[in-house]
Amino acid sequence: MGSSLSNLTEGTNGSVMRPGLGDIPESCVACVFMYLTPPEICNLARLNRAFRGAASSDSVWEKKLPPNYQDLLDLLPPERYQNFSKKDIFALLSRPVPFEDGNKVVWLDRVTGRVCMGISAKGMLITGIEDRRYWSWIPTEESRFNIVAYLQQIWWFEVDGVVKFPFPADVYTLSFRLHLGRFSKRLGRRVCNFEHTHGWDIKPVRFELTTADCQQASSECCLDDTEQDDVNGNHKRGCWIEYKVGEFIVTDSQPATEVRFSMKQIDCTHSKGGLCVDSVFIIPSDIKERKRRGFLK
Repeated sequence: MGSSLSNLTEGTNGSVMRPGLGDIPESCVACVFMYLTPPEICNLARLNRAFRGAASSDSVWEKKLPPNYQDLLDLLPPERYQNFSKKDIFALLSRPVPFEDGNKVVWLDRVTGRVCMGISAKGMLITGIEDRRYWSWIPTEESRFNIVAYLQQIWWFEVDGVVKFPFPADVYTLSFRLHLGRFSKRLGRRVCNFEHTHGWDIKPVRFELTTADCQQASSECCLDDTEQDDVNGNHKRGCWIEYKVGEFIVTDSQPATEVRFSMKQIDCTHSKGGLCVDSVFIIPSDIKERKRRGFLK
């Protein structure tokens, strides 16, 4: 303290020296960092040694991790995170952690540290998926899982899935990621083929979710309502679109939350086809809304 005070009056040329950022104790910086987001902390770490030290503090990064982050670590081999600091653990878990043969992934949102999940079409039960007359698998870089299910034509369309996971307490939104038309690359350009796309404007697809504690949500949507889309200036064909099924609430990570979800159009009076099914996402609701509005990248 005495030396700090003397610095206020003893300059090299006799002038008064004012305290700067470098004079702030590392412990005080760490207290401030508790209220900042991980990207903000990493940016400020470049200022000086005290900020850099505080930005590596386990006490800071412990607050950024979900309470049950050990459940996520348990999906990885112990040697992947042995002797890791809390900052290193956050960085590790902010990248997708695969489980169940790679058909599901979980990760931490880089800004909020909250748990997000993706479920591949490979991890769902799709009616007729083994029959090549109806369905085929398409490798693609446009999917987080590098593969999507493509429907050529079918009468009974049904996709079901289930996940059981210790989600931390939060409000979550579940959505399906779908694409009308078959896409490919030709001469380096993305092109879409709508040869098989039909039947989605006749009757709506019904989306549903239920949880083990009896929460339910559902929604309906015509996937190819071209006339209405033209009016609204929103063209669904050739674009990946996330269709919201609904929300569910988790109050505690234990016991693990079981969620069942489905997407169906089982009116057999007409066929439908030309649809890519990529995945299901389970994201904290306010994160999803803020990303939709462009506040989070």
